[in-house]
Amino acid sequence: MCEQSEQMRKINQIIDRYKKEKGALVPLLQDVMGEYGYLPEKTLKRIAQELDIPLSQAYGLATFYKSFSLTPRGKHLISVCLGTACHVRGAPRIVEKLERDLGIKAGETTKNLKFTLETVNCLGACALGPLIVIDGKYYG
Repeated sequence: MCEQSEQMRKINQIIDRYKKEKGALVPLLQDVMGEYGYLPEKTLKRIAQELDIPLSQAYGLATFYKSFSLTPRGKHLISVCLGTACHVRGAPRIVEKLERDLGIKAGETTKNLKFTLETVNCLGACALGPLIVIDGKYYG
């Protein structure tokens, strides 16, 4: 089976799981993100069509939450907290160092799709700051 048809089969399974539930757009998008690491435009269109909602609603939700991405993310997601406690403890210098080492700016992904670097406003673990999360694991 070709890769594209396998992807479409998986997307259809995800959509079918939520199709009849009102208010299921967020978990549906989360499942697609979990499967692919981003939300392809054609997938958003298909989701809107299948859920019988305006594309603007699906797109609006996908762009509102930082946990969703419309572009491919790297295999490894690096999040640096820039909340007040982390900021005063040197988080901006950590971001600068990571940008230099990875050759990308915050909000970008390396060309080989290995790393995505992002900044977040607060991770809620201020006592550990400065705080970095790599693939869901906290480092302070």
